[in-house]
Amino acid sequence: MLPFGFSPCPNDTFAFWAAVHGEVPARGLRLLAHLADVETLNERAVAGADPLPVTKLSLPALAAAAGRYAVLPSGAALGFGCGPLVVVRDASHLRTLDDLRGTSVAIPGRHTTAFLLLASLCPPAGATVPMRFHEVMPAVAAGRCDAGLVIHESRFTYQDHGLRELADLGVLWERATGGPLPLGVIAARRDLDLATHQALGELLRDSVRCARRHPDRPRPYVRAHSQELADEVCDRHVALYVNDFTEDLGPAGRGAIEALLARGRGSGLLPAGPSVFREDA
Repeated sequence: MLPFGFSPCPNDTFAFWAAVHGEVPARGLRLLAHLADVETLNERAVAGADPLPVTKLSLPALAAAAGRYAVLPSGAALGFGCGPLVVVRDASHLRTLDDLRGTSVAIPGRHTTAFLLLASLCPPAGATVPMRFHEVMPAVAAGRCDAGLVIHESRFTYQDHGLRELADLGVLWERATGGPLPLGVIAARRDLDLATHQALGELLRDSVRCARRHPDRPRPYVRAHSQELADEVCDRHVALYVNDFTEDLGPAGRGAIEALLARGRGSGLLPAGPSVFREDA
């Protein structure tokens, strides 16, 4: 049995429902769902003391753990129009990213792709205050931070907290590169043999395809882990983050991952390291 770390967010529970419930051919594998906030998964992989065999990782965590993990071809959160947002209170005097200098910005963790984008696209962006992603909007709304970096379903609900968008970092990335934004990937430990690595990729691909073809089937599982979200928000979340790239990265997806890692490494924000893909795969 292989523990499989992914987040309780709707896109992950939707995409991987079939894989962890035996609804697609197992290919000789049995996955045990280990649900946790993505930054918790990032921190575990980077620490390396108790690495999960298969786990979701943000791009900075992937770079830090590239010697231990390699990207699988399926399961990634990657696409257009899905980037993190910088938000502020409706009444805030802040109007542009340049206004963030000298402010406090709540971020959903230092290993997240969102923070990498903020640091690379608009440095310096003020003093950053790490917290779990679900704490960011309340911190900004209560005035404990001047701005916040929101990810996941917060993209659809920030206005309910009296917040407005200051910038869409995904749009800035797309304008700069013309390509999709890679937010997170599913990675497997490099000490798993090639056959297992390949079987995992095929299993996750089948799981994503099953969910996309029969979207009502994973709905109870999605709802069970997103009880505070309306069905409409869950559906919008899934529609945005689960796409063709989730089924298979393909050359464009691989290129986008390599481009963001190269930008981060070139600017000194990410450590140098080996390719994040298995060369023998």
